[in-house]
Amino acid sequence: MDKQKKRIGIMGGTFDPIHIGHLILGETAYEQFQLDEVLFMPSGNPPHKRNRAHRATDDQRCEMVKRAIASNPHFSLSLEEMNEDGFTYTYRTLERLNKKHPNTEYYFILGADSLFDFDEWKEPARICQAGIIVVATRNHTKEEALDETISYLTKKYNGSFKKLKTLNIDISSALLRSWVAGKRNIRYYIPDSVIEYIKQNHIYEECDEHAI
Repeated sequence: MDKQKKRIGIMGGTFDPIHIGHLILGETAYEQFQLDEVLFMPSGNPPHKRNRAHRATDDQRCEMVKRAIASNPHFSLSLEEMNEDGFTYTYRTLERLNKKHPNTEYYFILGADSLFDFDEWKEPARICQAGIIVVATRNHTKEEALDETISYLTKKYNGSFKKLKTLNIDISSALLRSWVAGKRNIRYYIPDSVIEYIKQNHIYEECDEHAI
C-alpha cells in the first residue's frame, strides 16, 4: 500500500434520512483505516431504489447530510453522484474520482447485506479495480458466511475486501421514515439538527408507517 497516497472513505447511500448508524460507520472506518477524510455521498438516482414516493427530495437529503456531519471536521458532503444523468453506478463514480485524484486511495464502505449481492452490481470487477471495499457487518450476519463471501469475491475479482470492526447499530432509514409517519419519537436515532429540519419541512409525514 502506498503510504504517500491520501486515504479517502466513501459512505454512499440514499440517506433518506441519514441516521446515527451511518455516522458511526463513517467514524469507525476513519479510525480503523487511518483515513484522511470520509465523504458522505448521497446517491442521485440509484437503480435499485426507483420507488421514491413520499420521500425527501435530492436537495433535502443533501441538507440533512450536511447538518448531520457539520460538527465533524473529517466528514464532508460530496455531490459527486447528484448531477449524473441516468442511474448512478459505483464503478463510474470510483473511476471518475480516480481520474480526478490519481494520488488518492478510495475505501468504499458497504454493509454485509450489500456484499452478499455484490455479484449483481454493475461491473463488480471494475469496482474492485477502482477501490478498496470495506465491509461493515450487521448483528444478524454470520461471521463464517461473511468470511466465505469475502474469500470468494477476492478470488473472483482480484479485489481487496476489508472487514470493518464496529458495533453496528442495526436500524434502517425505512424504519425511521415509518416512525416519523406514525409520530413516534426518533430522538437519538437521528441528530437533533436533522430532526428539526424534518419537522420544519414535514418530510415523511405521508409515508406508509407500516411499510418497513
